[in-house]
Amino acid sequence: MRVVDKLKFLYEADAPEAHRFRYALLIFDIVTILFIVVSSFLPHSILVQGIDIIIGLIVLADFSARLAISPTPWKDLLHPATLADVAAIISFLAPIVGEGIGFLRILRTVRLLRTYQLLARLRADSVFFRCNEELIIAAVNLSVFIFIMTGFVYETQRWTNEKIGNYVDALYFTMAALTTTGFGDITLTGTLGHLLSVIIMIFGVTLFLRLVQVLLRPSKVRHPCPVCGLQRHDRDAVHCKACGTILNIPDEGAV
Repeated sequence: MRVVDKLKFLYEADAPEAHRFRYALLIFDIVTILFIVVSSFLPHSILVQGIDIIIGLIVLADFSARLAISPTPWKDLLHPATLADVAAIISFLAPIVGEGIGFLRILRTVRLLRTYQLLARLRADSVFFRCNEELIIAAVNLSVFIFIMTGFVYETQRWTNEKIGNYVDALYFTMAALTTTGFGDITLTGTLGHLLSVIIMIFGVTLFLRLVQVLLRPSKVRHPCPVCGLQRHDRDAVHCKACGTILNIPDEGAV
């Protein structure tokens, strides 16, 4: 089997081996996120730099493999998830020395945007995901926003703001701003800091309210009516509430 064919099988096939491979990539992404957080508490040592390089090389290999099997590689290069990978590769492999180019470390947080590629896999693999898709997506949207904004707060403030010493400090401020609690013990300095605060409050509150809305709304399934196009129906619906058309909503058989 050619290398490209093998890669295509691992990344796209509906087989146990391919599923295991793709979930291994998910585990790697989670470990990467944990390393980003933990490394904020560690001194910038040769060991940390070495782990940076190893992660960067793995991300580069994954990035190259997906481009190699893509039928439209140039189009894929403009996809947000692809740009997130490019940003992560630059940040992990760039020789970060001192404040001058330290801002590049911000870019690695946007790798979490690849989470949205996982959602398509879960939609096909998991019954639980299909039953709770809207809630999970709302939670993922909020989590991705919180993590990326925490990264931006940490990397832009830690050089000039003595109150932002690690990711926990940045996360604490992000959550306080997002919920508009405003304790006031940690504030962002400078024009960029003020703009970040505004962005966190506006978009964070919107995403948080969206999650609350999904939690409080009655559970429904997404199934387009073939006549009127109504998307959401009760799980046990037989007829469309809008036009009365008989529906054939797929059922997993769970009681």
